[in-house]
Amino acid sequence: MQTAAQMLAAPFGTLPDLIAAHARERGSKQAIVHGARAIDYATLNRAMDAVAVALQHAGVTQREAVAIVGAVGIEYACAFLGAIRAGCAPTPIAPSATGDQIAAMIADCGASVVFLDAGAAASLGDRPLAATRVALDGSDAGIAYEAFAIEGAQPDPVVIAPDDPFNIIYSSGTTGTPKGIVQPHAMRWAHVARGDAAGFSEAVTMIATPLYSNTTLVSFIPTLAWGGTAVLMGKFDARGFLEAAQRNRATHAMLVPVQYQRIMALPDFDAFDLSSFRLKTCTSAPFSAALKADVVARWPGLLVEYYGMTEGGGTCILNCTAHPDKLHTVGQPAPGHDIRLIDDDGCEVAAGEMGEVVGRSGAMMSGYHGRRTATSEAEWFDAEGRRYIRHGDVGRFDEDGFLILMDRKKDLIISGGFNIYPSDLEAVLGQHRAVRDCAVVGVPSAQWGETPVGFYVAADATPAEAVLAAVNAGLGKTQRLSALVVVDELPRSAIGKVLKRELRERYMEGAA
Repeated sequence: MQTAAQMLAAPFGTLPDLIAAHARERGSKQAIVHGARAIDYATLNRAMDAVAVALQHAGVTQREAVAIVGAVGIEYACAFLGAIRAGCAPTPIAPSATGDQIAAMIADCGASVVFLDAGAAASLGDRPLAATRVALDGSDAGIAYEAFAIEGAQPDPVVIAPDDPFNIIYSSGTTGTPKGIVQPHAMRWAHVARGDAAGFSEAVTMIATPLYSNTTLVSFIPTLAWGGTAVLMGKFDARGFLEAAQRNRATHAMLVPVQYQRIMALPDFDAFDLSSFRLKTCTSAPFSAALKADVVARWPGLLVEYYGMTEGGGTCILNCTAHPDKLHTVGQPAPGHDIRLIDDDGCEVAAGEMGEVVGRSGAMMSGYHGRRTATSEAEWFDAEGRRYIRHGDVGRFDEDGFLILMDRKKDLIISGGFNIYPSDLEAVLGQHRAVRDCAVVGVPSAQWGETPVGFYVAADATPAEAVLAAVNAGLGKTQRLSALVVVDELPRSAIGKVLKRELRERYMEGAA
């Protein structure tokens, strides 16, 4: 029987096998902490067996999806990991989605079992589901989790291949109907393999984003694979995060930019003891150079930004601590990752020119579940026929090979024949003293085709007209904002992405 160290040194392995090895070798070590509760590796391993056996008894077959909808918690984690042990594909769904959306995603993935809590059940209402409901939280949302799980039994062994689905992650829906992104075991193993360099073997990792997010899983999975401790948080609160990090002597954290912004804005941030931190990472949304610099200056440990996609492709890594002069970039391609830039005709652009980002690596999705056309649209092939994933971003490489992102390709504004990048306008708007947070979107214009409109959260009582005049004075003639709207807050996804489609629709409804 292999040790955990031997498994981690192999070209391929599985997370359930690693957790079983940790249970044998360090069974009393804390694996998952949630508030006042904690379970060790031996307990986690038994809980995974109980879920896997129950799924097999319920007739769930290998590679079949198992849906999970609910708030973060230990039972949620055990259901997720137990499904993998059964050879199934856990499919976490955002509980913030509407009842119709939740039902549609459960139907789309084909799950015959869904783990959920009272909140998700309330959202679903009386909508029919072709799936057995299992309640995670002791509510009457379905069969009690404790009654469903079969304690003390061993699941039938399954052989997992690299191409088998590890999980299905539904896109946020910020660009339309959510798509099920099938991530194979090979992709997740690539994430685990880089965990050694990140020091996950002795990690106490703060998990401050939802478990249905890939942002979360890229730190949650390596933490458990390497035998660390994952500290789960519920609804994010900046002060609560710092208190939990200090109490648990946290060493690692994956946060999105808006979370860093809220944490660093606390007046007493410097009063917290964060000396245990070794590594802080960030991904999922634009991370301003000024905010990166503030984190590097005041928060112990390395700060590393990852640029990539849930669909996989290529990843760029920026060690912000080591490259203070490159904070305006998202870093260089990770070892073994190939990132190219292409034009609208699918041809590679010349060095130094802007283009759409496409990437290739060992961490790539199998495709979108049940959507061949959408999968094909997300792929690009080079002259040798090698498969790349389209990132949907526009950027350019600087002279040192660091990638500078301009914008999402879909967010590019074409006004009067000129290309306008919202990020350029947001950089100017965000510098105004009256602006706390901002976003720029393109809206239809009879005169120009499209025109840029800004939205901002006010930091003081300066009139919007004065802010608009000052900002436009700092922009080129073709870039100027046609309108500026004050909002209480910008609509964001659970991992901090600004929902620009919602802003655009809101503005159009008001104009109508």
